[in-house]
Amino acid sequence: MKDLKLIFKNFEKNLRASAWFDDSWEIYNRGVYLQLYKRNWFNDNQGGVHFETYIEAPQIKKKSFPICFHAEEECPEQQTFISRFLESHGQEIRGWKGYRVQGDGYRVCQRDLPLNTKNLEQRLFEEFNRLRQLESGIDETLARIHD
Repeated sequence: MKDLKLIFKNFEKNLRASAWFDDSWEIYNRGVYLQLYKRNWFNDNQGGVHFETYIEAPQIKKKSFPICFHAEEECPEQQTFISRFLESHGQEIRGWKGYRVQGDGYRVCQRDLPLNTKNLEQRLFEEFNRLRQLESGIDETLARIHD
């Protein structure tokens, strides 16, 4: 197995080097766990709206890991946000290969990838780029709830 911390470090570098990445975006990276989010997504303590992935001991044992979109307890009106977001963007997500729309608890959607994926850094980058396309929908839904 390649050095996962190095893979995550390079994944973070690739995100930061993206044309879309500006100072409204934040990354929380603790080695083999990473969240990508915008400053206005109530994720200051990693408990708001964010995209997330991790490869820790259970994922290594299972030989697969998740790519997630979460709206956790610090998201204002959490359940309202999730249901309104899925009303407007659920079909789009359902059209993405391998993604499951969840809507229960704090989970909006998830995709599991096999750990033996070639070019793991690139696959992570591709999946987060796909999730990032939901940016304006997340911003709009949060603004509607906040007004």
